[in-house]
Amino acid sequence: MPPAADLRRILHGIGLAVGLAATLPAAALAHFQELIPSEDVVSEDSRMVRLEMTFTHPMERGPVMEMGTPVRFGVLSRGKREDLKDRLQKRSLAGKTAFEATYDFKVPGDYVFFLEPAPYWEPAERKWIIHYTKVVVDFGAGRGWDKLVGLPVEIEPRVRPYGLWTGNSFSGVVRRHGKPVPHAAVEVEWRNDGSVRPPTFATQVIKADERGVFSYTMPRAGWWGFAALVDGDRHMKGPDGKSAPVELGGVIWVKTMDMK
Repeated sequence: MPPAADLRRILHGIGLAVGLAATLPAAALAHFQELIPSEDVVSEDSRMVRLEMTFTHPMERGPVMEMGTPVRFGVLSRGKREDLKDRLQKRSLAGKTAFEATYDFKVPGDYVFFLEPAPYWEPAERKWIIHYTKVVVDFGAGRGWDKLVGLPVEIEPRVRPYGLWTGNSFSGVVRRHGKPVPHAAVEVEWRNDGSVRPPTFATQVIKADERGVFSYTMPRAGWWGFAALVDGDRHMKGPDGKSAPVELGGVIWVKTMDMK
């Protein structure tokens, strides 16, 4: 048995390691606001889509973070915006508040659903997070998928964001107040269905070029989230009353399917 002094040092080191491990996940895992429809292409037979809204770490399948009541939830189609906030329904997921909604299609078109969540306080990084999120659902149109909602931070798709095959590349332009963001950082995660053990780096990170353009090849079927992150224009008061930075994200979700 080591001397008492050495044993104390060993135990102290173990305690530091355990404490560090406990603080790392919250800071290291990427946050993604999910806005996932039941289908990305809706048929004439169904004419309905269900959308699930969860704030979580998709690749790690959690933890789920508490969502406040969204600031905005709506859809853009055929040049018109429709406010859907009154359709939001609370749901409980892993003991946290998430949201869902349903939408009935009446006129063919590409429908850009968008969500502005309530600001989320991340204590580990001591900052606010606001991820403006969108997803495109096609209902017998095939056009209109590239229309911008006009969110403060938004990804403009350069590839049709539905009907994609596994192995296709997705490309987009990161825009802030409508203007391209040169060299913007874009985080990428796959929405894990439980069939994959997350690798060491569960979040892929890519960098846009000088025009704000990025691309990524998706190696697996399922939902992929792309989050372009920028610093907010202003600080907000944290729960302790002190000024804290704000992380703004422009998020888009796309789905890939295996060729059979």
